[in-house]
Amino acid sequence: MAIQRMDNVGIVVEDMDAAIAFFVELGMELEGRAEITGPVADQCTGLDGVRCDIAMLRTPDGHSRLELAKYHSPAVISAGPRNRPHNILGTHRVMFAVDDIEDTVARLRPHGAELVGGIARFEDSYLLCYLRGPEGIFVGLAEQLR
Repeated sequence: MAIQRMDNVGIVVEDMDAAIAFFVELGMELEGRAEITGPVADQCTGLDGVRCDIAMLRTPDGHSRLELAKYHSPAVISAGPRNRPHNILGTHRVMFAVDDIEDTVARLRPHGAELVGGIARFEDSYLLCYLRGPEGIFVGLAEQLR
């Protein structure tokens, strides 16, 4: 049996409102928010006493979703400094296709976005960059050149 689709990417955050504002400014649409608790949450996560808030956001085309989770219990465990380099095992990024990479970076800066390096040109195909968003989340942006 093959998978049907990738449903969503999940990211644990401490400041839910800041993370939502960042991804909404990027162009995602907030589908909704909910509190998750109870035996199903405990069983699924392998944690006891789960109580977390989630927010679901979707891309404008409706095909991709991002789930943000803010844990109230059990307490969040820090994975180390938020300014980790890109080559740490298990750490990667969420990549978004954008129309105008420079404008997108400029709009995200007031929401805490910082370029990791710079905007790079890949042949005559793409402009690419990585930035660090709220909670140290790596976000990739790709502008296809015409």
